[in-house]
Amino acid sequence: MLRWIRQQLGFDPPHQSDTRTVYVANRFPQHGHYVPQRFADNRIISSKYTVWNFVPKNLFEQFRRIANFYFLIIFLVQLMIDTPTSPITSGLPLFFVITVTAIKQGYEDWLRHKADNEVNGAPVFVVRSGSLVQTRSKNIRVGDIVRVAKDETFPADLALLSSDRADGTCHITTASLDGETNLKTHYSVAETSVCQSVSQLEALQAVVECQQPEADLYRFVGRITVTQHGEEIVRPLGPENLLLRGARLKNTKEIYGVAVYTGMESKMALNYKCKSQKRSAVEKSMNTFLIIYLVILLFEAVLSTILKYAWQAEEKWNEPFYNQKTEQERNSSPILKFISDFLAFLVLYNFIIPISLYVTVEMQKFLGSFFIGWDLDLYHEESDQKAQVNTSDLNEELGQVEYVFTDKTGTLTENEMQFRECSINGTKYREVNGKLVPEGMTDDSPDGSTPRLIGEELLFLQAVSLCHTVQISYDQPDCLVGGGDPFSHANGFSSNHMEYYASSPDEKALVEATKRIGVAFTGSNGDVMEIKAFGKAEKYKLLHVLEFDADRRRMSVILQTPSGGKVLFTKGAESAILPFTTSGEIEKTRLHVDEFALKGLRTLVVACRHFSPEEYIDVDRRLNAARTALQQREERLQEAFSYIERDLQLLGATGVEDKLQDKVQETIEALRLAGIKVWVLTGDKHETAVSVSLSCGHFHRTMNILELLQQRSDNECAEQLRRLARRIKEDHVIQHGLVVDGASLSLALREHEKLFMEVCKNCSAVLCCRMAPLQKAKVVRLLKTSPEKPITLAIGDGANDVSMIQEAHVGIGIMGKEGRQAVRNSDYAIARFKFLSKLLLVHGHFYYIRIATLVQYFFYKNVCFITPQFLYQFFCLFSQQTLYDSVYLTLYNICFTSLPILVYSLFEQLVHPHILQNKPGLYRDISKNSLLSFRTFLYWTLLGFCHAFIFFFGSYILMGEDTTLMGNGQILRANRQLMFGNWTFGTLVFTVMVITVTLKLALETQFWTWMNHFVTWGSIAFYFIFSLFYGGIIWPFLHTQDMYFVFVQLLSSGSAWFAIIIIVITCLFPDVVKKVFYRHLQPTSTQKSQSLSAPQAQTLSCMESLCCYQHGQSGCSRLAHLLEQMTGQCKASANNCHASSNRSWSDTENFYSNDRSILTLSPIEASHC
Repeated sequence: MLRWIRQQLGFDPPHQSDTRTVYVANRFPQHGHYVPQRFADNRIISSKYTVWNFVPKNLFEQFRRIANFYFLIIFLVQLMIDTPTSPITSGLPLFFVITVTAIKQGYEDWLRHKADNEVNGAPVFVVRSGSLVQTRSKNIRVGDIVRVAKDETFPADLALLSSDRADGTCHITTASLDGETNLKTHYSVAETSVCQSVSQLEALQAVVECQQPEADLYRFVGRITVTQHGEEIVRPLGPENLLLRGARLKNTKEIYGVAVYTGMESKMALNYKCKSQKRSAVEKSMNTFLIIYLVILLFEAVLSTILKYAWQAEEKWNEPFYNQKTEQERNSSPILKFISDFLAFLVLYNFIIPISLYVTVEMQKFLGSFFIGWDLDLYHEESDQKAQVNTSDLNEELGQVEYVFTDKTGTLTENEMQFRECSINGTKYREVNGKLVPEGMTDDSPDGSTPRLIGEELLFLQAVSLCHTVQISYDQPDCLVGGGDPFSHANGFSSNHMEYYASSPDEKALVEATKRIGVAFTGSNGDVMEIKAFGKAEKYKLLHVLEFDADRRRMSVILQTPSGGKVLFTKGAESAILPFTTSGEIEKTRLHVDEFALKGLRTLVVACRHFSPEEYIDVDRRLNAARTALQQREERLQEAFSYIERDLQLLGATGVEDKLQDKVQETIEALRLAGIKVWVLTGDKHETAVSVSLSCGHFHRTMNILELLQQRSDNECAEQLRRLARRIKEDHVIQHGLVVDGASLSLALREHEKLFMEVCKNCSAVLCCRMAPLQKAKVVRLLKTSPEKPITLAIGDGANDVSMIQEAHVGIGIMGKEGRQAVRNSDYAIARFKFLSKLLLVHGHFYYIRIATLVQYFFYKNVCFITPQFLYQFFCLFSQQTLYDSVYLTLYNICFTSLPILVYSLFEQLVHPHILQNKPGLYRDISKNSLLSFRTFLYWTLLGFCHAFIFFFGSYILMGEDTTLMGNGQILRANRQLMFGNWTFGTLVFTVMVITVTLKLALETQFWTWMNHFVTWGSIAFYFIFSLFYGGIIWPFLHTQDMYFVFVQLLSSGSAWFAIIIIVITCLFPDVVKKVFYRHLQPTSTQKSQSLSAPQAQTLSCMESLCCYQHGQSGCSRLAHLLEQMTGQCKASANNCHASSNRSWSDTENFYSNDRSILTLSPIEASHC
């Protein structure tokens, strides 16, 4: 029990060794020294809490938030010392915020528990005691032999022992793990593949030794030792032998596998990693403002305490006749008394820190994120995919982006490859009607028959059709099951019943091209691959596959030809193949590769090597030794691969076209007009990348292209950077574009970061080619941490973009053809690059202005709330008497003023979505966190103080000395408070405050919906109804009845109503005047767009329906139209809502077409709402 507790606390990890030993079917050694290793059970736990730890763990997490912890301290202070306000005033709002958050998090965790129980309770079949036993998934132990049937998912990470196929292979899909839908082939070792029955498996004596669990899905190092007739046979195990939990069995009736990693140690569970928490610029500003307000609070509390003691220096105020001190109070320590008074003032003013700000911001972000998923403009019909939000914490960051880092393949392009050209033995060919035609010749074959290719041409096509990892699927998926001939479908094959599946679109395009030309890959059966070369079947034995990796950038196969010879075919990037070639038309092929790249084609180079029998024996020995090594297997394999892939004979090169996505050029141009710089980071060679950059508008034809390529030393790189910097200064009029490759980038980042960044920032567009995934992330980090701290966005579609996506402030995944790793690790996911413009220019703009106003309005209304409390102390000898009743203190932020700002922050639109998208320059108005600058914050804070002074002194001047203007004209009895006593005065101030702060938000609102009207006027009405109800009844559970009949008496006074109206107008009228003058004298681009006058363009007047442009004069009255021009608003009127198809824009305004949106219910050309 103690060991278990230590393991749970992390003090006693269950594994101590670097490897684990798994005894198949749990046949442990019989000798007495053996101590079994302890492994995790097969339960998956994705929940955070249990019944026992929910309350303490959740409270601990919530009180790590500085605002919650602060209010907890205030609440405890109120409990411990005699404070002017009830502990309920702090305790109830705190309890409300904590409870709402706990319920939300508890419900989400309950859903996780429910999902876990479904997975852990799923039925599985396990071989135990010589029979097949059904049990629950959670009961699988490491070493158990598990049977999985067709179309079932693997319940744990299994080492494949056997399948119903004679060769012991099976096909799986890993769509739920990495999004790749292609069939992958996995293998069992020959010694276990014959064990296809339960009795044979029960008799199997085998031990699996492998590495301890790690998260990498594509890495597994192990070996299996099978004991047969007293002899131990050792075989290597790699990723191709491991069936991962969550993958699905396809095209195979059943398999048996031994559980190697279970439960939370399976690779799928280890990939449930928590992504590093990204914080938005608004959140950072919010925390800064909180600290400033905390300083204001401490200043007010210290000042009040000092003034209290200064006042009490006079004897008559220190101990007046009506408030004699007790003996204990006279003898108490002055220091303790000072601290007690300071804490009491701290409690009195503590509401200047808005406790409900956090919960309101969370609700705004969570509810607001649904708009992205609902937007029909971000929905892609062809793939039936809508935009998705993986984290709502960064919504407003979409409105602050300054740099976009984008991948090329699959992000700017379609990732749909089409074979275009090839170079064979120094001659260029192109495909015409299914035939290879040399350059300069036409397809003049009279009978349309395919010419027979011989020699190098045939060898090249054979290499392309055999050097790959393509799988074939047939209409009848069981055709390969059992003992049927896997090649039987090759006769008379057609695309109708044979389809290629590949993890790489390039491979699929090349294999389909060779099939059209006449050399068709027709399938593989175990280690035999068959091709049909112009109708003649040829079988090759697959001896070894040298898998592709990002460092080598090539993949190879070693085959035994039908004649018995051994040959290596390899293909990869030209920089990974050409240096290792010794024969063939190397220079001509290099020129052809460059030509292909200039046309924007993706290039691959193909080569081969023939082995003598002695060479092959050496190669086979090296590969087997490397693959069976348990230590440093990757390094040994790399050494073996380097030894094998040399002395190559160059066969040729291929050129494959990847089409640009729709509207990429318009999107990049819109981002540029919005002040966003676009960097393209790609792994392609620089000619291909430059060609695509020019075609997609990233580089302009008039742009001066600067190059930092093939730098070999630090000094050379630094000199080139200085030359580029000088050229930029000399030609400062022209726009510059920079091209840099991966090798030069490494040198530039090593010693010359500042110089490199200076060059980059002065370029309009930057293209980085030949980039490794970690280099992409390093570039993003470099810019992110530069002195200006710009907001960065990374967008990509493949696993190689994940590090870049996680590094950037905002990461966006494209739902493309390269798997779902990018989408799973992103903050937002969209189906096409063109959707990025609307995501940033419209949604980003809306989210930012909404939350910026929300944060500042919260601080404003709390300054208005607590400053009269501070001013009141000057009139009550700093006796810590509260101005407001405890119930009003508690409900101000929770009920009276919370809903209008929440609705505003969900629906506000300063400008119509069409205009935002069609005038990208408006994005610049909100860049660099301009709406949350210190100047704006200071304005809202000073406005709050001004309004608070007007509330307090306005009420005091208008009503302070007046006790005769009661509704009934009477003075109240002495045993009751005077009409204008403490609570009446406080209630008047509070009433004026609630009305003013609500109407202030109404003035800020540009876009009115029925919900805005409901919560704005409803909040004011609710306050009046509540106050009448609260003060009109004697509540038996309240120990004091201070407010009884106060509100009714107040409203019965005509002078009170007069004071309310005068004070509200006094507060808000200067604000209206300021808005009008600023709008007419110094309008921003946004304000100009709000009120486009009729002669310039038809004004958007139907803001409620968001769907149409009005032509000509508004239907509003002349007075209403004047107000509309002054404030930039328009009263919604469905009757006047007609669209115009001839909407005019000035020549300087850029226009981009829009699709359709839930925000813009019809296109611009609509005829009617």
